[in-house]
Amino acid sequence: MRKYGWNSFKDLIFRNPAVVDQGPHVDDGDENTERGNWATKSEYILSTIGYAVGLGNIWRFPYLAYKNGGGAFLIPYFVMLVVTGIPLFFLESAFGQFCSQGPINVWSAVPILQGVGVAMVMVTLIVSIYYNVIIAYSLYYMFASFQSPLPWSGCFSWADSNCSSTPKVSCNVSGVLVTNWTQENSTCPSSDMVSVPLQSPSEQYWDRVALQRSSGLNETGPVVWHLALCLLLSSTLVAAALIRGIKSSGKVVYFTATFPYVVIVILLIRGVTLEGARDGIEFYIGAQSNLTKLTEAQVWKDAATQTFYSLSIGWGGVMTLASYNNFHNNVFKDSFIVTLTNAGTSVLAGFAIFSILGHMAQVYKMPVSEIVKEGFGLAFIAYPDALSKLPISPLWSILFFFMLLTVGLDSQFAGIEVITTCLLDAFPKVFKSKRAFLTVTTCAILYLLGLPCITQAGIYWVTLIDQFVASWVLLVLALLEIIGVCYIYGGNRFIKDIEMMLGKKSFTFWLWWRTCWFFISPCLIVVILVWSLMTFTPPSYGEVQFPIWGLALGWCMVVFILLCIPVVAVYRMTKAEGSPWKRFKSLCSPSEEWHPYLDVHRGERYTEESCRGRKRSRVRPEVNVLSSSWL
Repeated sequence: MRKYGWNSFKDLIFRNPAVVDQGPHVDDGDENTERGNWATKSEYILSTIGYAVGLGNIWRFPYLAYKNGGGAFLIPYFVMLVVTGIPLFFLESAFGQFCSQGPINVWSAVPILQGVGVAMVMVTLIVSIYYNVIIAYSLYYMFASFQSPLPWSGCFSWADSNCSSTPKVSCNVSGVLVTNWTQENSTCPSSDMVSVPLQSPSEQYWDRVALQRSSGLNETGPVVWHLALCLLLSSTLVAAALIRGIKSSGKVVYFTATFPYVVIVILLIRGVTLEGARDGIEFYIGAQSNLTKLTEAQVWKDAATQTFYSLSIGWGGVMTLASYNNFHNNVFKDSFIVTLTNAGTSVLAGFAIFSILGHMAQVYKMPVSEIVKEGFGLAFIAYPDALSKLPISPLWSILFFFMLLTVGLDSQFAGIEVITTCLLDAFPKVFKSKRAFLTVTTCAILYLLGLPCITQAGIYWVTLIDQFVASWVLLVLALLEIIGVCYIYGGNRFIKDIEMMLGKKSFTFWLWWRTCWFFISPCLIVVILVWSLMTFTPPSYGEVQFPIWGLALGWCMVVFILLCIPVVAVYRMTKAEGSPWKRFKSLCSPSEEWHPYLDVHRGERYTEESCRGRKRSRVRPEVNVLSSSWL
């Protein structure tokens, strides 16, 4: 076995390209000896599942199901999965696999829309900053769980007078509020109870200890040192896992992509054995399911939005991971495996979450509806509070936060891979032999950019970025992606490209996919996009409103990302030659770089003669949008 010392590590980071012809991310058995391929099919499947299955599957889907009719919500959810989720996931996967390029260079199929790929990378870059911070939160809570009792199980020295381990209510007695009642006092009719605004220990621990949260975005405060250390550890873990790109991360996902399912099953088994678990499950997806909710348009909009975001469509990660497949890999079957696994994970996680929340409601003698939260409130307040009520609570807490850690790491792996892949594709001679150095540098930059998100106002920055960047911007990118592939490049031409990878398929086989790509999916995205803009409300964190300058900054991020599209299009127009219409027409046609990466796979449709024919229709086809002159 090879022993790694300092010299070996130095050679890996600062490899001399003159000495080493084959990059460290390429193995001898790879089909593509320049970019490399997944070592096994299972590594690709697990990496893609890990990327698709994110924190939203755990802390958002269960809440949406509860809010939108319980079990009835599964009907619109799976309908949307079939008509928009699977088709778009299949489209992106096939798009990346065909030419073995990342989300920027893949747009050599439609050069005028190459800015869409740049915008995808910008979204991934910005989201990776705060996603790294969420991983740091999980690390901190996991380390804090190595205590008994759990530090948020009671109102200890860090709490203030507003902390209460027992929910208190005021009782309306003949029009007079009597404030010394508790939920254990059954002499006050439930209809006369009025909640007193006290904070649970877990809520105060989150605000006062973990975040040391300030009063608002205007009060930045110092960096929270324990979160800074956890963020450094998170960045280090990601860099170590990606030190050889997919060759190293592909091995890591054997654990990080499978371990969350072990924890979910363990928590589910433990949860269903608790008193009150049935009440929680009935609120989630059981007897209290409300089929009348299906008549409400909001339910269908929530189902479509959750399907779209949970599969990470429009981020560039799906294309990036697929670009490392062998050319003839069955991407069609893989799309079904990943999308259905993602949906099943959401449903399974809901059972584990609500069974324990039902027990928590039983302990507090409160309705489940008053316990349920979403997002940070579920992951770092409600669920930790519920776990603290269980026997051997540190064990369950460690398992839960370790699960959040692994789920977050898988998604972060793909985010970093998108960034490094685009740089490698753009500058192969510069970075081919320095993949490890590029990865470490990227992670270090993301760490520095994440420092504002771990100040005392950090949670406000995380919320601001999440609400503006990781929202309807992705809908715009996905819509342009469909227009570019199906209407400009040509859906029928794209189908022929897919058949070069999968083999000839019947007209009936493609009828459904044509219907989704040309009509159903784009129409749904337009409806959701318009609806999202019409119903847009300024984001806030709980009751804390963001200042005007903060909201303006959020809109600036959105404009900056979307401006990449017209700016790159104008740049490409200026580099073409001929009349404006001739330039535009040439940039709406595939460039000579659009073809399968390896000569052996190009066949008659992408021979050198046909590529030269496309080359004659443009003047400067060699111009790359990521060339050093553009940067």
